[in-house]
Amino acid sequence: MIWQGRSRRKPSGGFYRKARKKRKYELGREQVETLIGERKVKKIRVRGGNYKLKLFADKYANVYDPKQGKVVRVEIESVVENPAHVHYARRNVITKGAIIATSIGKARVTNRPSQEGVVNAVLIE
Repeated sequence: MIWQGRSRRKPSGGFYRKARKKRKYELGREQVETLIGERKVKKIRVRGGNYKLKLFADKYANVYDPKQGKVVRVEIESVVENPAHVHYARRNVITKGAIIATSIGKARVTNRPSQEGVVNAVLIE
């Protein structure tokens, strides 16, 4: 788990005195890097009793074709480009904004797959 509270360290290098303990609502989690492969999802309870679906891997995407106005479930071939990180395209990591190569053409990912449990994209070619 990651703690997202205030740092104990001052800008000068000294320490702040602790006024209280860490709280559960200050916890964070490691990010999930969604890969291309056999579907693997984990359901995680989040604040308020809601759930997030952590998508570790998936080989299909729901791609919207603006010309036809239809959504098609297609297989993901590879990640062509990913503005989130230079090496994500090489490692085939899918994030929001990534451009993926599919069987019907290139598409841009429009959602956050690691938090929603599905890959949605819009056809760009």
